[in-house]
Amino acid sequence: MNNVSAISMLFLSGLNETRNYRSILFFLTFLCYVIIILVNVCVVLTIILNNELHEPMYILLCAFCMNSIYGTAGFYPKFLSDLLSPVHVISYSGCLLQAQVLYSFACSDLSILALMAYDRYLAICRPLEYHSVMSKKRVITLVCLAWLTPFFIIAVSTLLASRLKLCSQYLNRLICLNWSIVMLACFPAETIINSIIGNITIGIYVLHSVVIVWSYMFLIKTCVGSIENRRKFMQTCVPHLISLFTFSATLLFDVIYIRFETNNLPTALKYFVSIEFLIIPPIMNPLIYGFKLTKIRKKLLKRLKKDCVQK
Repeated sequence: MNNVSAISMLFLSGLNETRNYRSILFFLTFLCYVIIILVNVCVVLTIILNNELHEPMYILLCAFCMNSIYGTAGFYPKFLSDLLSPVHVISYSGCLLQAQVLYSFACSDLSILALMAYDRYLAICRPLEYHSVMSKKRVITLVCLAWLTPFFIIAVSTLLASRLKLCSQYLNRLICLNWSIVMLACFPAETIINSIIGNITIGIYVLHSVVIVWSYMFLIKTCVGSIENRRKFMQTCVPHLISLFTFSATLLFDVIYIRFETNNLPTALKYFVSIEFLIIPPIMNPLIYGFKLTKIRKKLLKRLKKDCVQK
């Protein structure tokens, strides 16, 4: 083990093939990041600045959009910098930090989606208990837990990855993930604990999915026999279901790609699959909620109209 030299820098792959159209890719990536920031910040500020939106459903949506800003900040600035650089490297500590941010972002998203599902279950299936169970103070506490718990769970995996001796500087990824770092370990026997913790983490967030499915089973059962409940379901649950489906699909593709990597896929498609959870959900979610939820849509349109009049 003492013969293994310490690695301080890692080389990222995937951008060498973009040499001929790097300027276009930089522009599209920058545009995508600007849109993500604008639409998420717009929804966050609309909710924060309007007291009538300080309700559990909107507080959870605000947390959801803030989490998107946090997660994408761990990817886009570095990726844009790589597009302008002839050498695509990242420090080992920077790689671990990026993995921590991206994993905790994805896990927090699932935690918030689970809270949203439970909130809608209480609002529609148990309306008399809703305000006592989902008080503003309790919702804020739950949101903090939805952020901090995944952060500390992922921190354990990140610390375990940081102790490994690496035998290669070449990371076959556009981004750093704990699993891809573990794949570079010199001694596979040392990665057993990493695999165990990784599987436990997956199990924890599978339970989140069970909570979501359970909530929607009761929601659908309750809404079938009531026109009023069906209206509520279409108004507040459909955006959540679209967000859930988008997030689950993108994350599932990424997990399949990491666990069962195949050389049969085109290179461009492989790299897109690995980062799509940082592109599609952060843009779609605020747009879906902004257009579908009446209160937010009215507030946004009112603000835009006011700005246009002032100009």
